[in-house]
Amino acid sequence: MSASTTLPVRIGIVGTAHTPFGKLADETVASLVGQVTVDAITQAGLEPSDIDEVYVSHFNSGLTPFAFPSSLPLSREPGLWGKPMTRVENACASGSAAVHQGVRAILSGLADTVLVVGVEKMTHADRPTVARALLGADLHRAGSDSPTGFAGSFADVAVAYQARHHAEDWLGDVLARIAAKNHRNGCANPYAQLRKDLGFEFCRTVSDKNPIVAAPLRRTDCSLVSDGAAALVLRRDPDRALATIAGLGHANDALEPERRDLTDFTAGRRAVASALTMAGVTLDDLDLAEVHDCFTIAELVAYEMLGLTAPGQGRRAIEEGWVEPDGRMPVNVSGGLKAKGHPVGATGVSQHVLVARQLSGTAGELQLPHPHLGLVHNMGGLAVANYVTVLAGA
Repeated sequence: MSASTTLPVRIGIVGTAHTPFGKLADETVASLVGQVTVDAITQAGLEPSDIDEVYVSHFNSGLTPFAFPSSLPLSREPGLWGKPMTRVENACASGSAAVHQGVRAILSGLADTVLVVGVEKMTHADRPTVARALLGADLHRAGSDSPTGFAGSFADVAVAYQARHHAEDWLGDVLARIAAKNHRNGCANPYAQLRKDLGFEFCRTVSDKNPIVAAPLRRTDCSLVSDGAAALVLRRDPDRALATIAGLGHANDALEPERRDLTDFTAGRRAVASALTMAGVTLDDLDLAEVHDCFTIAELVAYEMLGLTAPGQGRRAIEEGWVEPDGRMPVNVSGGLKAKGHPVGATGVSQHVLVARQLSGTAGELQLPHPHLGLVHNMGGLAVANYVTVLAGA
C-alpha cells in the first residue's frame, strides 16, 4: 500500500489500558501483560473470543531470561486460546511496529479485531546489563560494555548538531528547556515515572544530581529505564471508538551511522510525509504529537523532522513556546519518554493509547482543549526504524 493510498476501511481504537511506568519490583513481564490484556478487552466492551489476532511487542535483548511472550495474554484470558499470537520486535519502535502489524492484519481481511500489547521489564537489571542490552540496537557498539550505553550514540548526534549549526553556545540551554517542559508536563500524567517539575535551572546545570552522562548530554537529557505495559484493541468499522487510524508511515534507514546524517532523521521525514499524505492532512492540521524523546537531542531534531522548523532552527519551537501544551503544536504533553519513562516494548503502544485518549476527551489532567488530530512518532535505534501514525478523533 503506497503512502498516497487512503485507508480503505475505518479502523478504530476501541479499548486501551496502561500500567504506571517506573520501578515495578513486584511485577513480572507476565503480570504486566495480564493486567493490560484484561483491562483493554474490558474497556472495549468485548469478550476474549471476539479477538481475532494478538501482537505482543517486547524488546528484551537479554534483559530477562524469558523471551517468548507471545502467548502471555492467554495466561490471563483463557478465552484467547487458539488465537494467532505473535511477538513483534523492532528495537525501541517495537510498540508501534506491533500497532502497525495489527492495522495491516485488519487491512488484509484476515482479522476484524486485534489486541496489541507492549511490555518491558528493565529496572531489576544493573546499569551495565541495561546499557549492553540497548546497545544491541547499535551495529558498531553491539556486544560492547560502553559505560555511556546508548547515550553515547545520541551524544554523537548532539556533537554533530553543534558542529553543523554552530550551536556550541546555545544547545545545552535548548536541551534543558526541552527536559524542563517534559518534566513539567509529566506532573499531570498518572502513569509517569517521574512526576516532578525539575525546572530549567536544574536541567541546564551540571551537578552531583545532574551529572554529564555522555558529553554534552546530562542526566536530565536522558530518558528513564522503566518497567511497564500498555495495550489497545483495534477494530474494523466499530460502532464507537476512542480514535481512528488515519494514516501510517514506516521507513527504515541504514544501520551504519556513517551512512546517515546524524543531524537529520531523514527516514523519519519520509515516514512523517507518508502518514500525513495517507491521512490527507498537513502538519498545520495536527493538534498534538507524541515524539520519541529518548534523549532531548532527539526531540530537538524531531521538531525539524516534522517540519515545524527548518534544519538548525528547532530551538525556535521550544524557545517561542510552539510545543508547549498551549502552543501551536503541543509535543509530548504526556511528559514523553523523558518523564513518563521508556519501557522499550511498551513505549510505542503507550504513545498510541495516550493520543487516542486525548482525541476522545478522556485524558484526565493531561487533556488538551478539543483536539481532533494527533501524531505518534516512535523510532528504533538512532532513527533507523521510523514509525509514524496519524490518529483522528472518532
